[in-house]
Amino acid sequence: MFKNYLKVAWRNLVRQKIYSTINIAGLTIGITACILISLYVLDEFSYDRYHVNADRIYRVTRDFKSDDGSVSLALGHVAPPFGPLIEQDFPDIEKVARVLNTQVLVEDKEQQKAFNEKRVYFAEPNLLDIFTIPMLKGDGKKALTEPYTLLMSDAMAEKYYPGADPVGKVLQVFSKYSVKVGGVYKAFPANSHMHPDFLVSFNTLADTAIYGAKQLATNFGNNSFGTYLLLPKNYPAQNLQAAFPAFLDKHLGGSDHARARKPSEFTTLHLQKVTDVHLRSHLDSEEEPNGDIKTVMILSAVALFILLIACINYINLCTARSTSRAKEIGIRKVVGAHQQTLVGQFLMESILVAILSTILALGLAEALLPWLNNFTGKTLELDLFSRPYLLGIIVLLPLVIGGMAGLYPAVYLSKFRPVLVLKGSLSSGARNPFLRKTLVVAQFSISIVLIIATGVISQQLNYMQNKALGFDKERLVVFNFDNGLTDKYDAFRNDLVASANIQNVGRSLLVPSNRLLNSMGASVLRGDSLQGTNLAIRFVNVDHDLFQTYGVKLVAGRNFLKDHPTDTASFILNESSVRMIGWKSPQEAIGQVFKYGDTKGHVIGVVRDFHFESMHEAISPMVYLLPPNNRNYSNITVKFKGDPQEALAHIQATWKKFLPSTPFEYQFMDDMFGKLYEAEVLKQQIFTIFAAIAIFIACLGLFGLASYTAEQRTKEIGIRKVLGSSVREIIMLLSKDFALLVIIAIALASPIAWYSMDRWLEDFAYRVPLNWSTFILTGLIAMTIAMLTVSFHAAKAAFLNPVKALRTE
Repeated sequence: MFKNYLKVAWRNLVRQKIYSTINIAGLTIGITACILISLYVLDEFSYDRYHVNADRIYRVTRDFKSDDGSVSLALGHVAPPFGPLIEQDFPDIEKVARVLNTQVLVEDKEQQKAFNEKRVYFAEPNLLDIFTIPMLKGDGKKALTEPYTLLMSDAMAEKYYPGADPVGKVLQVFSKYSVKVGGVYKAFPANSHMHPDFLVSFNTLADTAIYGAKQLATNFGNNSFGTYLLLPKNYPAQNLQAAFPAFLDKHLGGSDHARARKPSEFTTLHLQKVTDVHLRSHLDSEEEPNGDIKTVMILSAVALFILLIACINYINLCTARSTSRAKEIGIRKVVGAHQQTLVGQFLMESILVAILSTILALGLAEALLPWLNNFTGKTLELDLFSRPYLLGIIVLLPLVIGGMAGLYPAVYLSKFRPVLVLKGSLSSGARNPFLRKTLVVAQFSISIVLIIATGVISQQLNYMQNKALGFDKERLVVFNFDNGLTDKYDAFRNDLVASANIQNVGRSLLVPSNRLLNSMGASVLRGDSLQGTNLAIRFVNVDHDLFQTYGVKLVAGRNFLKDHPTDTASFILNESSVRMIGWKSPQEAIGQVFKYGDTKGHVIGVVRDFHFESMHEAISPMVYLLPPNNRNYSNITVKFKGDPQEALAHIQATWKKFLPSTPFEYQFMDDMFGKLYEAEVLKQQIFTIFAAIAIFIACLGLFGLASYTAEQRTKEIGIRKVLGSSVREIIMLLSKDFALLVIIAIALASPIAWYSMDRWLEDFAYRVPLNWSTFILTGLIAMTIAMLTVSFHAAKAAFLNPVKALRTE
């Protein structure tokens, strides 16, 4: 029986080549899209699950609150004393480990190699017990216990000591500390929320010149330390979370006298599963840029929708071809075939189509994997045999798709009445067009939602990329301020500006596109006393030349001046600070007494608001400080003119003159801002691709329904032509029903798309308005595509000889 089913199914596929090709093509495209999206989604969900104790690892995070209770700052890092204090106060916790990421110049003096390494982590030895970090050489625990010792990843071992054993070798960090290599570990896999290249013993930080043991024990303000906990099995993490307020009040008591609030009222600690970090954590400080659970869920829905559209397409094409199978069904029933037998036959055909489509989709997905990896920045593989669950899904996929897509056509076709069929009076095929039309509406509704989403994302992306930032980001190059320049910066700057290609040079702690996380308490003079502003005013250290370098305008007062040594106790605010403090104008702010942190002075200038961060964030109130002793800078920004290559060559030559052994690395400011919107660019590209796939498959379904309708109305068309109807009138007659279906789809899709995109735009402080023109344009595009699809069959039927049309009866 099964062999016969298979033989008949294959013969039908071969006999109806065009019909079979359309069916297989639609399902192949749908399954390919589903496989590729599934690989991406499964990889996103796999982050940090490779750890043996992944279900018991938590990260401690910290929030800061405004007076109204709202969170003003949410950090994935905490202050260094919290780790030991948590371990001390909660002895049930198995392990606690702290890490600190920093950028370090790593040198091998013997080989004369030097690299700026951005992923150097100071780490406590317990990290090896909490995380799964396979050691390849050396004693990891010993290396992370002794000061001035480090572990390096196998990738770094090959970079610094290709083909040699690095254990026992000595590297220099911070240009003056010798650190011994104590071992090599296997590099963290791609699906990890952090990727340390070096793990330096945490005890090294006890050196006062690097950080200091006292700072590690008492500094609750430097929230730069990742802190990880390993909880016992079945330990109720919520109980530990509930104990944190009392813990904070105990150890931070009296730290907010100015506001008369308990510590737990202005700051809170939270526990976060390490497996939630990549997809569900979007804090103001993270180890690396994370993924987004919303994007993953949207992609999962898109994959299911595309597969659903492909199955709908199959159903429409099967029912559209029903009359061509009518006599076959009638004869089979007359000679004794039962309905169950016919259902089995048609299901076998649909499963065979699904199997062929799946095989083709696997080949197509394998061919497209390099493109997908380049597109997403991942290293995905379609390795079925190493992942049994994925192999099981692929094996079951044809059965599920074949059954889902073929069940309705099988039952529908098997119900044809043989007497009517053999008489040529098959009315059952036209009796219930509602389902087919509903499915077409569903197809186009999904496609229209995707097209609208693509349009809105494109508009928002274009808005963010082209909106005036309040400063000129063009022709700005940024590089690190090296400590070796501190005492000879003036000579370095003079050499830079000696070139006609260099317009200006400035220093700062942060540069635009960086996150603003640093703030201290601010007070202003009200009446006879200083009163707290209750504002989270962010600060940035700048020098005398920075505003001119960026083209930032002062709206009141003056800039910092080199011949005013008291300017280190003066402040420049932005317009948002002035407005939120309550001064009526920038001019009124000039000369006002202002205290920030421990420094008391006067406001000497107000700069125009500009976008320091991305469009996701509202412009923050800011204060600009001139640090004493020409220190506490991290970046140098150069404004150049003329040929960029000549300017860069001069900058690099000047750098090598003053820092001959330090690598020169730079970024362009416009590229730095571009990276802020990489997620939006990716979403735009994804929606564009899958909207195109969805509309293509939907058009195949519409093509099938148009074929079915033209076939059913052949006699009617012949009569109308005999009675004098023109070709144009017949095309309009056959097209109007489909136009109505598309209009219904537009009406259903528009509010869904409006709601979804309005919610998405809420993530941006600065956003485009939802414009009806986008929806109207999308409707016109959908209508045009649909009418072009239908017009082929409509024109074919309209040009048919009426004599042949009337003979179809």
